[in-house]
Amino acid sequence: MASSSQTDHSVYYVPASGWYPVFLAFGLMVTVTGLASWLNVNKTGGATDWSQTIVGTIIVIAVLYSWFAKVVAENAQGLNNAMLNKSYVWGMGWFIFSEVMFFAAFFGALFYVRALVVPWLGGDGAKGITGDYLWPEFQAAWPVVTNPDAAIFSNPGQSMAAPEVSVAAMSNWGAYLPFWNTVILLSSSFTVHWAHHAIKHADRFKLIMWLSITCALGVLFVFLQGLEYVHAYRDLGLTLNSGIYGSTFFLLTGFHGFHVTMGTFILIVQLFRAIKGHFTANDCFGFEAASWYWHFVDVVWVGLFIFVYIF
Repeated sequence: MASSSQTDHSVYYVPASGWYPVFLAFGLMVTVTGLASWLNVNKTGGATDWSQTIVGTIIVIAVLYSWFAKVVAENAQGLNNAMLNKSYVWGMGWFIFSEVMFFAAFFGALFYVRALVVPWLGGDGAKGITGDYLWPEFQAAWPVVTNPDAAIFSNPGQSMAAPEVSVAAMSNWGAYLPFWNTVILLSSSFTVHWAHHAIKHADRFKLIMWLSITCALGVLFVFLQGLEYVHAYRDLGLTLNSGIYGSTFFLLTGFHGFHVTMGTFILIVQLFRAIKGHFTANDCFGFEAASWYWHFVDVVWVGLFIFVYIF
């Protein structure tokens, strides 16, 4: 019979209670309300004030830095065991699932507008009588570049729709920024995978190299997304006030761009950790969680490119 001293009951480390969630929620509230105020002021033509959004962003960054620095330090001290690491895996899994539902709602709204609302306003379908009474002259088409009432929502000059797929249009694809952003993000999925492969084979040089390339691709994507928005506002007349097409376009691509920005920031943090000598083949969940998130934003972009730009 084995003695009690031979029984290996792993000690479960329970971190002390902290105020990080409260401060993070407060920072997010300040940031989001600041952005909402900016949108309302922008719509009415008032003076732009970014102070609240900047303050909220600083709070969020400070809390996240302090919180995750503590988690990394606890892991370096050997306080994490298999049970706690499993809780991190489940936590990240549920977080990504919540993000999937977040974008599912946005894609659902896009489907509702394109497949139901716009045809109804054009006089088609079960509720087509609505359009006949309100705007009988409206012609249903997507993208909507001619709004039912241009006095309320200005018409965009052009849409961001992809060029036609043909040999003659190949030169247009070469100048089409969303196409290059698709190439960039898909390439970054491979580079972050190769970085993970390097961890598993204890090759720190290749880990740092491939992770650096991934971070650079993320920064390049955000930069090109910014150029696309400048082009949309300045050259195409496509803005947030351009009716349902402008609203859905900037809602979907803007929130995805925010997620890419956050993902790039997270990967940069992992890069600095790799340079400092963190991560081993059996202890690299911080990097793996970041790579899961990065693959998620890549997949979402493929959906956006197909349903927002092409079809």
